[in-house]
Amino acid sequence: MKGAAVQKQLPEIPFAALITSDAPIVANAHGGRAKCLQRLVRLELPVPCTVALSFAAVRAIAEGQIPHLGAILGEFPAEALLCVRPSSEDPDWGGPGAVLNVGMNDARYVDLCDSMGAQAAAALYLRFVQSYAVHVARLDPDVFDAVAEDGPEALGLILQAYEAETDESFPQDRGEQLAAVLRSMARAWDGTTARLLRQAKGAPVDAGLGLVVQEMVPGLGQGECGSGVLQLINSQTGQPQITGRYLSQSQGRDALGAGVAALYLEQDPRGPALADVAPAAFADLKSHAALMRRRLREAMQVEFVIENGHVHILDGVRVARSARAAVRIAVALAEDGIISPQEAVMRIDPHSLNELLHRQVDPTAPREVIGSGIAASPGAASGRLVFTAAEAQASASRREPCILVRRETSPEDIRGMHAAVAVLTQKGGVTSHAAVIGRGLGLPCIVGASTLKFLSKEKQLITAEGRVFKAGDIVTIDGSSGQVLAGEPAMLEATLDDAFQTLMGWADAERDIGIRANADTPADAQLARNFNAQGIGLCRTEHMFFEPGRLTVMREMIFAETSLGRAAVLARLLPMQRGDFYELFRIMAGMPVCIRLFDPPLHEFLPATKTGQRELSEALGIPVSDVTRRVEEMAEYNPMLGLRGVRLGVTVPEIYDMQARAIFEAALDASEDGVPVVPEVMIPLVSAKREVELVKARIDAVAAAVKSERGAEFEYRLGVMVETPRAALRAADIAPQTAFLSFGTNDLTQMTYGLSRDDAGRFMSDYVRQGVFPEDPFHVLDVEGVGELLKLGVQRGRESNPGVTLSICGEHGGNPESIAFCREAGFDYVSCSPFRVPVARLAAAQLAIAHTLAVEPPASA
Repeated sequence: MKGAAVQKQLPEIPFAALITSDAPIVANAHGGRAKCLQRLVRLELPVPCTVALSFAAVRAIAEGQIPHLGAILGEFPAEALLCVRPSSEDPDWGGPGAVLNVGMNDARYVDLCDSMGAQAAAALYLRFVQSYAVHVARLDPDVFDAVAEDGPEALGLILQAYEAETDESFPQDRGEQLAAVLRSMARAWDGTTARLLRQAKGAPVDAGLGLVVQEMVPGLGQGECGSGVLQLINSQTGQPQITGRYLSQSQGRDALGAGVAALYLEQDPRGPALADVAPAAFADLKSHAALMRRRLREAMQVEFVIENGHVHILDGVRVARSARAAVRIAVALAEDGIISPQEAVMRIDPHSLNELLHRQVDPTAPREVIGSGIAASPGAASGRLVFTAAEAQASASRREPCILVRRETSPEDIRGMHAAVAVLTQKGGVTSHAAVIGRGLGLPCIVGASTLKFLSKEKQLITAEGRVFKAGDIVTIDGSSGQVLAGEPAMLEATLDDAFQTLMGWADAERDIGIRANADTPADAQLARNFNAQGIGLCRTEHMFFEPGRLTVMREMIFAETSLGRAAVLARLLPMQRGDFYELFRIMAGMPVCIRLFDPPLHEFLPATKTGQRELSEALGIPVSDVTRRVEEMAEYNPMLGLRGVRLGVTVPEIYDMQARAIFEAALDASEDGVPVVPEVMIPLVSAKREVELVKARIDAVAAAVKSERGAEFEYRLGVMVETPRAALRAADIAPQTAFLSFGTNDLTQMTYGLSRDDAGRFMSDYVRQGVFPEDPFHVLDVEGVGELLKLGVQRGRESNPGVTLSICGEHGGNPESIAFCREAGFDYVSCSPFRVPVARLAAAQLAIAHTLAVEPPASA
């Protein structure tokens, strides 16, 4: 048997083998292409004779150890032309370009002139000489620019040019040609550029390359000859559709070249098609592609060549696909019984769902990049530049899409962010205010755009090259890549089709950890319902107070001198808050809603500018000097560690009293409409047991008062947001006072590292690049440091209160890598931005499936 002959005659390279159905070909030793070709051979498809060289063989060739070529060449007819193609372990890692028509020489040219005609024979020889000259002899391609025509005359000129440049005749021996091609391709794999390119695609440093030597089917000659590719689905949508190209009198992937007048595949009124010129071959191709899909359990692209009407399969590769198509392909395979629903779930990268949930820049559209930053919230949007929240609202009222540009956003910018279609900031990281709110709203957002110069007063952006963009200019924010683009490129719209819903249903059936959403508004809550979140895990109430009609009331409360005065002012906010909470309870229809009590320092509600302070003095009827003095009194050196959260609840308890009453009254009102509502009330920034006791006593008193006044009973759950290291360490003290502990990993990470999440973006990329941190800890949970605190909090909290519910509600809750830690640590659920809910659902399902596969024996065992 010839395959055995190769291995017997090549003892120094034991994995060189003819590809047969039972040859010892493995992907991690011969590469994906070699393994796929073996699978096609096993399907008895018309695959030309092929020999696979292993990674070890190619490494030896690169070092100058050329194998005994006689054994390889002995597998092919003496007159056969050969093709050498790369076979890396993962096709996405690439490899050197294929070299076609090895074995072409003067004598073979004469023979082929007789059988296929001088023009076709010359085309084969020309292609090989030029490829050999550039890739093997390393000649400059410009050497051949003077030869513009094709045919026998051009061939003579090309051979003369080769001889002139190399001082030697073009090699005529097939073995010598093959040895040189193998050596060239082996060494190209180890080149610096090639190595960096594949490592950028995720290849390991020591990734190997295999090579396949395949008998050429010319694709040129008498009768219908040519080459092309065919697939049975649309790469963008995943819908069934025969797509591809075919070019008569061509080789390799010529049909895919730009500007090539290729034929359609199916019959088409716009022009001739393969189905017209070679109907039998077209029918065979469709049959082969369907067989590959069924037996290889994947949508495949077929690379083929036709020789006088007969089909030959040169290769089969996994169809390139968008995220949208990937979901539909996986679901279709499962619905057809080719793969299981569990495998369909496992085939989709959770991160790729962002492409389905948000608009994206069309990958085929030209990009004029003018700056870049941190991709903080995925999706893309185009609009006119505005530099204040007021301008954004004005633009929205005119129905003009706008991009809100700020040095950094604050809670006062919320309405402007709602009005904008995207946000761009100069400062900040992945958990900065702009990033968190952007993800919650589904707004494309780029933060830390340090390559651009922000001139807020002049209302200008200046690029690194000095180009100026003014207010009103149109730009595009690509929050998926972090690129700021000039103009308005073509977009692909978001889609949540039936295939997506089916896949997510399968995912929900598998996952074993709850997924809630962080939602601050009715719109957020509706998004959470649309994405099948299992409730709201974090409602940040402070954003509700920045509404224009409420901000003045909040400021009046801050200037009140007594507790009774503060309570009287807050009573005007009570119906507004009650309405907010009622809408959340109504939309969530009995699902849990966790409401975090007021958290930010009060100074954030006071105007920082002289103009704003004058306006406030007029609104409150007090001197400007009193306003200025109050602003100065409330200023804090480090507001993040100052008078905020539970500290306000203890020292200014009237705010929490009002909020608790609004929550309980809204819960009773919503319960009248349907399922009884059990609200969850969460105390932020706790660090001591006594803080919980003090706030709990007041909230219990408010609950008792509401029950008495309304003559109705209700239940509620009180919990703590664990976001200080001390709270995690003292969880055993705190847990008995609470029904749940929700770990706020944004602030917990910030306090554990001593890093400002808004400022860390300035240097975080340098830290990650130099290996200080493996990843940005605000993006991927630090399981070694912050994770240790989480584990301690879980362990100590459960020991003192076995029934306590445990969760995380920081932005890490939507990160697939962090969800794995949460499952292992024993959390009951994670909560994340609404648009991250599908990502978290899919990631959680994949973790559960992987765990099941790891611990349960196969069904046949």
